[in-house]
Amino acid sequence: MDLSNLKPSGKRRKRKRVGRGESSGLGKTCGKGHKGQKSRSGPDLSPGFEGGQMPLQRRLPKKGFSNPFKVCYQVVNIKDLACFDAGATITAELLREKGIIKRRGPVKLLSNGDVSVAFTVMVDRASSAARSKIEAAGGTVQEQL
Repeated sequence: MDLSNLKPSGKRRKRKRVGRGESSGLGKTCGKGHKGQKSRSGPDLSPGFEGGQMPLQRRLPKKGFSNPFKVCYQVVNIKDLACFDAGATITAELLREKGIIKRRGPVKLLSNGDVSVAFTVMVDRASSAARSKIEAAGGTVQEQL
């Protein structure tokens, strides 16, 4: 086998050559039919255009509201902290390295699960139940936000 024997993997579709005579199958009107808006040259129609009819996105009523100032916390449960050693200082960067949280942004600690070792947790928010569980085990919770 050498370079002259190589062929592309999969199919290769031939380029559509329009306006090259009637026998080509795409002659005269070039596959666009006769007259009308879609047969003309120029800009394409937008995806929601319905030929002048009131478009669907304007026929339907508006509903709801998106608050631009909403704060979306990344949730960490106490049971997720079991992989850390006793006496460790747990921060958002450490949680991201371990893969417990994925995105950047504020972190909130919730009380789902049990804790048996003492460690220091530095998060943006913590529920009161989570705080009491960690302090009962001998650890501390520091809120940064």
